[in-house]
Amino acid sequence: MITAGIDMGAKNIKVVILDGGRMIGKALVRAGFNTQESAEEAFAAALADAGITKEEVEGVVATGAGRTNAPYTDRDITDVGSDAKAVIRLYPSARTVIDVGAEEGRAIRCNAEGKVIDFALNEKCAAGAGAFTEAMSRALEVEIEDLGPMSLTSKTTIPMNAQCAVFAESEVVSLVHNKTPKQDIARAVHDAIASRIVSLARKVGFEPDIVLIGGVARNVGFVDSLERALEHKVIIPEDPEFFGAYGAALAAAEA
Repeated sequence: MITAGIDMGAKNIKVVILDGGRMIGKALVRAGFNTQESAEEAFAAALADAGITKEEVEGVVATGAGRTNAPYTDRDITDVGSDAKAVIRLYPSARTVIDVGAEEGRAIRCNAEGKVIDFALNEKCAAGAGAFTEAMSRALEVEIEDLGPMSLTSKTTIPMNAQCAVFAESEVVSLVHNKTPKQDIARAVHDAIASRIVSLARKVGFEPDIVLIGGVARNVGFVDSLERALEHKVIIPEDPEFFGAYGAALAAAEA
């Protein structure tokens, strides 16, 4: 059975095509002003990657912040549900899922069947998500891709007191003016995000194995900060940003 999952994220739209639970196609497109049009573009790209036509897809389920606007769908499921479903399918030993995307971070505790036991979201402020690193890289005048590796060269811990991305940017500017080394500021930025995410994980009562997904999982600086704050190693899958769409496609197959 061929199914598709569409993850309507705040920054990117991801589509995954499955055949009997095996991924045969995927695509990622920036979410433009017209998210439905962007989703259609991502869907077409995923079909091309799989080498099939839309008519061969037997079920489509959407997830993500804009899931109600997704095209071609039969139904939609929550981000939390799709994350847990995907992670347990690929990592049966996982009991905690941490998902950090562009605009939101979440911690999920689930059982061996992929059922959600508890979850917590950081959705009111970008300070616990990828948008925070983008804002801070602009303040530091470095490329976003360089921020993570730069932070790994720091040996100094600098606390960031601001609890809001806007105020934190001002704090970073002040640190720059005070001649604080950029690598130390970069580490402080990642430590601040990790602190917020770990507070969510503690709220749900995290237990191993812990799987980190979402686009921010590709940021080595954040991973380092997260593991230090958790005092525990995390599993980082290949293509971590596609797990929401993968879980939605699994839900389509179950239906």
